[in-house]
Amino acid sequence: MTLARAPSAMGLASRLAYEHARARGITMRPLLRRVGLSAGDLENPRARIRVSDQIEFLNLVADELGDDLLGLQLAAHFELRMAGLVYYVFASSENLREVFERGARYSSVVNEGVLQRFIDGRQVGLAIRYAGVRRQADRHQIEFWVAVLLRICRELTGRPLRPLRVRLTHFRGRGQERLSRYVGCPVEFGADADEILFAREVLQLRVVKADPYLNRLLVEVCERALASARPPDSFAARVENAIAPLLPHGQARATTVAARLGMSSRTFARRLSEEGMTYSRLLARLRLDLARRYLVQERLPISKVAWLLGYQEVGAFSHAFRRWTGKAPSELARQQERQ
Repeated sequence: MTLARAPSAMGLASRLAYEHARARGITMRPLLRRVGLSAGDLENPRARIRVSDQIEFLNLVADELGDDLLGLQLAAHFELRMAGLVYYVFASSENLREVFERGARYSSVVNEGVLQRFIDGRQVGLAIRYAGVRRQADRHQIEFWVAVLLRICRELTGRPLRPLRVRLTHFRGRGQERLSRYVGCPVEFGADADEILFAREVLQLRVVKADPYLNRLLVEVCERALASARPPDSFAARVENAIAPLLPHGQARATTVAARLGMSSRTFARRLSEEGMTYSRLLARLRLDLARRYLVQERLPISKVAWLLGYQEVGAFSHAFRRWTGKAPSELARQQERQ
C-alpha cells in the first residue's frame, strides 16, 4: 500500500457535507465555485482538500441549510470506515493509549492544518493546534472532530464513554445544549484550548478487535506518509490564533502575543511585515470577522460582542465597527432579523 493509493480522511467532512446538502436539494455549483472547488474534487475520495477550503465549504453549507450544528450532524451517522487509513490504524491498535498516541502522531497525514497533541496527565485525551489556518473561522470542522473522536472511542472499546471535559475556543450563542448532550458532558466554549479529556483509566481500555500484525503494517504506511507531510506555515494565522483567546480578557497587546509566540517585539513585527501585515491591521481584521459572525450567526447581544472582542465600552466597539463597515452593529443585527 502506498500513500497515493491509501484511503485518506483528508476532506472527509467536506464530502459528507456535499452529499448531505445534495440530498436536501441544494444546488452545489455556486457554493463550490465560491470556495474554488469542483464536483470532481468532492466526488473523488482520493483527492486532497485543503483544510482552509474545508472550513469555508462547511460554513457555506451550514448557512445554506440553516444548520448551526452541521459538524455534529455529519459526524453522528456516517460509516466510520470512510475515514480510511487512520481509522484502521486506530481499530487495530491495542488500547486507547495507542489510539490517542497515534491520533496525535498522524494527524497531519489526514489534515495538514490541524495538528493533534496527546495529553497524558491526571486527565488524558487530545488537544488541537491549528497550523497556517485561522482557527476562529472554524466551528463545524472542530465540532465534527470532537464527535467523530468520541464515536471512534466508543465503537472501538464497546463502552459508552463520556469525556470529563470538552473545551473549544470558539463561542456559541446557541446549540450548546445539543452538543453537550451528545458528548455526555458540558462543553466549555470560549476556552483557551481545543481539547477533549477523559479520566486517566480509559487509557487501558482494550480495543475489542485489536490486530497487532495489521497495525504494524498500517503504522509503517503512516510513517512514510508522515515523512513526506509538510504542514502549511502562515505567521499571520499563528498570530490570529494566539490573539483570539486573549480578546475577552483585554490582553491582546502585541507585546503579549509576541511573548506567547516566544519572540521579541522586533522579530514579531518583522515576521508580520514579511507577510505584508501589521499587528494593528491584523487585529482589526480579526475583530471584524468575529464581530460579523457573533452578530449574524450567533445573534449575540451587542454588549456581549463588545466584551468578546476586548472592548470595555459598547460605544468604543460601535465606533470601530462603523469605521470598518460604514454601519452600526445594530444595523447588521436588524438586517439579520428581517431575513
